[in-house]
Amino acid sequence: MGRLAYSAIASLDGYIADERGRWDWSFPTPEVHAFVNDLTRSARTHLYGRRLYEVLVAWETMDDPAPEMQDYAQLWRAAEKVVYSTTLQEVSSARTRIERTFEPDAVRAIKERGDAAIGGAGLAAAALLAGLVDDVQLLLSPVIVGGGTRALPD
Repeated sequence: MGRLAYSAIASLDGYIADERGRWDWSFPTPEVHAFVNDLTRSARTHLYGRRLYEVLVAWETMDDPAPEMQDYAQLWRAAEKVVYSTTLQEVSSARTRIERTFEPDAVRAIKERGDAAIGGAGLAAAALLAGLVDDVQLLLSPVIVGGGTRALPD
């Protein structure tokens, strides 16, 4: 049985985006990016909410020369991706499918095939509340944003 890990960069007060939806305060340094790459390296499948997928799909074609960026692009392209969305009509990356509803049994089946990563605060909250998340990995940025999208459910 694989493990499901939820990783996110969060503010000291527990937010992954501020009240305006901005997260530029959390851009990782090359060293942090390499560390995050290592955290997700074993994940065969990535589970995303729509908004996070729409941000990360840039990795499908990204050609940044920095080693940590090239490494993550390879990890992204190699992984199966499941996007949970009721509004997304089609995906724009390989090895990706859309699921309209979050089904805990389907996530358990994914975990039976190996390690997985989950991203997007709402999706991660549903998985946390269903008891599916094995590891929570919050990387804290030294900033207080005062409100916005919480990294963890209340």
